[in-house]
Amino acid sequence: MTEQLTRVTERASFVLADNPGHMTLDGTNTWILREPGASHSVVVDPGPLDELHLQAVLAAAGDVGLILITHRHFDHTEGVARFAELTGAAVRATDPQFCVRADVLTDGEQIVVDGLTIDVVSTPGHTADSTCFRLRDEGTLLSGDTILGRGTTVVAYPDGVLGPYLDSLALIGELVEERLINRILPGHGPVIDDPGAVVNYYLDHRANRLDQVLQAVEQGAVTPREVVELVYQDVDEVLWPAAELSVAAQLDYLRDA
Repeated sequence: MTEQLTRVTERASFVLADNPGHMTLDGTNTWILREPGASHSVVVDPGPLDELHLQAVLAAAGDVGLILITHRHFDHTEGVARFAELTGAAVRATDPQFCVRADVLTDGEQIVVDGLTIDVVSTPGHTADSTCFRLRDEGTLLSGDTILGRGTTVVAYPDGVLGPYLDSLALIGELVEERLINRILPGHGPVIDDPGAVVNYYLDHRANRLDQVLQAVEQGAVTPREVVELVYQDVDEVLWPAAELSVAAQLDYLRDA
């Protein structure tokens, strides 16, 4: 595979990592952000530890002023240390283990790199440290895995927690309604040009799954596996282990409801 740069907006481009799979879709989107006319870029989620990919990102990004992380999963972070070494850039994340020569991110913080303004939006749920980034001057949201470009994301218990995830979806929905977001750039899959419809679909999907899980419990299912065997019969069994983690999050949510 030849790593290529794809331009999406005047400030955002991505290089697709060669790590396709059931959970990563086409692969990890490593985003490169730069204010028009600026000399320094921001790289979001360097992706896997794949030298070909990292070198392609480096070639496209030029001088990197900062590296940002949306969340801790290895398909987004495995190459962080190597990319920081290649660029000399600081790394910022909500999870301090990924920070290099910089402080952790804080919700509502505004980051400015060579004229590019980025708002930090805390969106826990997919993972405890999940974070989105909004490009203030164009209403674009980098969503990591909180919202995918295709299908729905997994909330894998115990790091993933459904209550906060639903709150995060609602927050993104509010930003869309306030016209502060008009496009979503996901960590996997294609760009989303109708974010309001996708947020509503995600919320409806979660509500429907919760109803199905509750019905399975009423039928006698106790363990996540038993629930999956009843509720996820239309899903490829290769995805059932991930579904079990998602069901565990749903059962935890229902216990607290």
